[in-house]
Amino acid sequence: MQIWSNTSAAPQKIGVLLFDGFSNHCLANTVEPMRAANTLSGKALFDWAFLSLDGAAVRSSSQLPVTPHGRLSEASGDMLVVMPSYGFIGHAGWQTQSALRAAAKRFGTVCGMDTGSWLMAEAGLLEGHRATIHWEELTAFAERFPDVTAERERFVIDGARVTCSGAMAAFDLVMFLIGRDFGQALALEVAQLFMTRDSARSHEGGATPAGRVVNRALAVMQDHLEEPLALPEVARRAGVTQKTLAARMLAELGATPAVVYRRLRLNLARKLVVDTDLSVSEVALRSGYGDPAAMTRAFRAEFATTPQALRKGI
Repeated sequence: MQIWSNTSAAPQKIGVLLFDGFSNHCLANTVEPMRAANTLSGKALFDWAFLSLDGAAVRSSSQLPVTPHGRLSEASGDMLVVMPSYGFIGHAGWQTQSALRAAAKRFGTVCGMDTGSWLMAEAGLLEGHRATIHWEELTAFAERFPDVTAERERFVIDGARVTCSGAMAAFDLVMFLIGRDFGQALALEVAQLFMTRDSARSHEGGATPAGRVVNRALAVMQDHLEEPLALPEVARRAGVTQKTLAARMLAELGATPAVVYRRLRLNLARKLVVDTDLSVSEVALRSGYGDPAAMTRAFRAEFATTPQALRKGI
């Protein structure tokens, strides 16, 4: 069962190791969900630093220059994200292998994004592990590294080794990690921000029958925030009974449909409070509350502040 809310989880220190030819798309899909999680939670849940092997500037595949915060040999943390993308074979020499083996002792988890799995495997970090890679390289990867169980998955988490198949999957992976470590409520809010409904569960739940039911129910809820539907009607439109929806949502998100629906409405209320000059009464109506006082009570219970205090920055 998933965790709906986890406010006691420790912040994560992330190193992002870039090489010449890295993908802008992959980098953005890795750090932007983390940035959003920090913003929405009001906490520094993720602290990331860009690294290169020697600390020198690197250029992306589209020639975007990035000046790293430091060199890999001086960095440590909870997770090292290895991101070579294009031209990865040219980065797989002994210097990279040695640097990655040493870094694996300083970082709790090593994650290969896109073709980063290849560099990890060359360094011996994936021996005996399940792993994936960009699917264009999967056959060659399996042949080159027979001691690695290559899988055609969007991403694979196998203990302290994480591998991801590409830029779009990088977003899914980070969303999954947000939900796993900090709770599905936050992951759902980040998904709302990026206008995607199922990325928070794409690894374990999104492709399963239970995950598809939850996704349909979330879509129904999202489309009816101002005029909320009764839960039996949400279940009917999702194609299941209310009891089935409750069981599947509890398994997928760690919360009941009522709790999830309320959070979606209050997320909207908070956004309207922060981003508009609408009165509290109007915010309440826009988020499905006929009584502003009821909305304020729910808002305080969910976010530990009131709409007025949030707007004033108290």
